[in-house]
Amino acid sequence: MKILCIGEALIDMICTDRGFSLSKGDHFLKKTGGAPTNVAAAVAALGGEVDLMAKVGNDAFGDQLLSEMALFGVSTQFMCRDAEKFTTIAFVSLMENGERDFIFNRGADGTLCLADIKDFDIASYNIVHFGSATAFLDGALRETYYHMLDVALKANVFVSFDPNYSHLLFKNNIQSFIDHCWIFLDRCDFFKVSDEEAMLLTKSNSLEEAIVNLQRRTQAHFAITLGKDGTVFRYQNEIHTVESIVVTPVDTTGAGDAFVGAVLCQLSISNRDNLKHTTLDQWIKVILNGNKAGARTCEYLGAMEAFKQLNSTIFNEK
Repeated sequence: MKILCIGEALIDMICTDRGFSLSKGDHFLKKTGGAPTNVAAAVAALGGEVDLMAKVGNDAFGDQLLSEMALFGVSTQFMCRDAEKFTTIAFVSLMENGERDFIFNRGADGTLCLADIKDFDIASYNIVHFGSATAFLDGALRETYYHMLDVALKANVFVSFDPNYSHLLFKNNIQSFIDHCWIFLDRCDFFKVSDEEAMLLTKSNSLEEAIVNLQRRTQAHFAITLGKDGTVFRYQNEIHTVESIVVTPVDTTGAGDAFVGAVLCQLSISNRDNLKHTTLDQWIKVILNGNKAGARTCEYLGAMEAFKQLNSTIFNEK
């Protein structure tokens, strides 16, 4: 049984001239990206079986994404190529005031359509993970996203969701993002959010208020990641705080995706036949190991570079 991650695969062009806008920066670092792409890489690095369902261009960047996933051991049978659209590229620069200068050049990722996945059979999968904020933008990917949610629900497959909110993508239409998210939050078995996302999605003024509102509105198990302070985890009607490990952070990029990848990998391998009845003790161990994976990712520059250092021995660390 395998995990399916669905959403965007893209290239991040990161300006290494810190404090400069994109128009002023001269040096850029090219990185494989996309939240579900990161999750798939993390799952594979940790020993899980995973497919990535995404669309890239028929260009050099598309070659890079396919090649990197294959090197991790991610199945690319449902990574489609668009002959007319370029691979999606995001340009990012960190300004002196802490804000990000951002240009999103959307290409092939948004064109993943139902015709591209007509040969898909969910019988081989026990988990489907939705982790792509770009799927809630206009385009064929959104229809495919909702179609795959219906397929997973009808097959009683374990559904995982991570909203991956980006203010830079939805700053002019935040309510639309929230509305789309709740369709998944109401139907998934597990979701992961940051503390900021928890407050945004519940329109709460504090994390404590957000936790109460999430408990009222959804039956799913959920994890609210708090960085070095660990993770708040909801099991049935109980709230637990699971500690993290101490690291010296270099780059937090991909930490949340590593957490999700570790959680899904463990669930798929150790409890594949009874995912929806995972016990509290099993969940606490899973979340603790997810925290370890997220923390270890922060010790390296770049998500993919960090994932190359991950393996299943992390689950045995004290």
